Amino acid sequence: MIMEIWYVWVFIISFLSVSVGNWIYRWRNPKCKGKLPPGSMGFPLIGETLSFFVTSNSIDMHPFVNERLKRYGPLFKTNIAGRPVAVSSDPEFNYFVLQQEGKLIELYYMDSFSQTVHNDNLSNLGGYFQRYLRRSILRHFGHEPLKRKLLSELEDVINHEVHKWTNLPEVDVKLQTVPMLFDLTSQILMSYKPEKNLGEDLNNMLQSIMTFPLYIPGTAFYKCIQKKRKAIKLTTWVLEERMKGYSYDNSAEGCNKKGDFLDEVIGDIGKEAFLTKEFVPYLLFGLLLATVETISPTVTLATMYLLDNPSALQQLTEEHEEILKNREDANSGLVWEEYKSMTFTRYVINETLRLENVLPGMLRKVIADIHVDGYTIPKGWILLVMPTALHLNPNIYEDPLTFNPSRWKNIGSNGMAKNFMPFGGGDRPCAGAEFSKVLMAVFLHVWVTKFRFTKVKGGNIVRAPILGFPDGFYVNVSRKHC
Repeated sequence: MIMEIWYVWVFIISFLSVSVGNWIYRWRNPKCKGKLPPGSMGFPLIGETLSFFVTSNSIDMHPFVNERLKRYGPLFKTNIAGRPVAVSSDPEFNYFVLQQEGKLIELYYMDSFSQTVHNDNLSNLGGYFQRYLRRSILRHFGHEPLKRKLLSELEDVINHEVHKWTNLPEVDVKLQTVPMLFDLTSQILMSYKPEKNLGEDLNNMLQSIMTFPLYIPGTAFYKCIQKKRKAIKLTTWVLEERMKGYSYDNSAEGCNKKGDFLDEVIGDIGKEAFLTKEFVPYLLFGLLLATVETISPTVTLATMYLLDNPSALQQLTEEHEEILKNREDANSGLVWEEYKSMTFTRYVINETLRLENVLPGMLRKVIADIHVDGYTIPKGWILLVMPTALHLNPNIYEDPLTFNPSRWKNIGSNGMAKNFMPFGGGDRPCAGAEFSKVLMAVFLHVWVTKFRFTKVKGGNIVRAPILGFPDGFYVNVSRKHC
């Protein structure tokens, strides 16, 4: 009897050992109709996620990527949050694959981002939704509205907000920029100026999203969801108020229309299957978040670098003072021709974007096996395209960690197409790219022509893997006396 029980336990232990061994083997050697890129899949279930989220105190590439590029080359495999991922820093391959939207790849969002913006996976909404959204954004944030009205509106708002900074003993640039951007964007999206502290709630939300999606009290993700609910409550209320008395007949008297992004979306509810009264508040929130949490660190980083580089700041100031000198009316505001003439300003913006790399990369889902350099990236995998590895590559940009706006004098459009991708590339570049650049240029113009910034404290930079300023960056702001 004892021997029989012993044999049973030996069988169970052997069976479990073999099963676990096979499971670990399959984890480390995923199925592939070809040869997988080099790399490691990490530990079962968690992969290499912990290494991916390690905090790095540097503007340089995150160590997770840097170490693997040196070990495996420009294309390697890994596993993040339980999903197999191929990471690419090859400029030729990245340029090619980003042209293959809908053929080899499709847009993909991290699970934590999908859960934050909407309960459904945003990737499942399909390419038609993405094209619709891009067209709508361009109609309200693109070249024509910027040229027609937004340029002057941005100048007025930024001038007003920065003037308020002069009443504060010190200003955390990122923290104070967030509500300013939130107010600007919510006005364009839905003609509504919310309470200030709601904008502040979105500060550093992207860093909370780029964590394990564990909805447990005390976790960063839990706090992120609580803040999201507050924002969704607002956008839902705005939608409901707008729809009261809304007429789909443009000729109707007293119809509740503003001519903004929300009007366009409401007009398409019922026409487009993906637009529902439940989804629109999440859409508005996602656009607000994307604007606030990508532009605010850019403004902060540009301010830091310029204050640390007096010669660049002087050159920038001279360019904008020349704009003022050439005006017939010294009190008039910026016009489009003046914006287009800001050559050195564009250099400053490009150099800031090159060094910044707020997000760790661009995520795409592979929808058909991709063959590259003898390797195969299987269907169903996630592709992480790494602009950071291009932007900080010493073979592409000399002394890449140095802020040097003048380097852009000698960089042509061909070099920028493949080696400079701050707003994505291929068939799906960021629809808000021009808006972001104009807003940055206007901020710099207002600063150097009307105000003086003096660094007070802070300025430490981390990547975890989102770019952040853990100690803030504080300046003293005073009015220039002409």
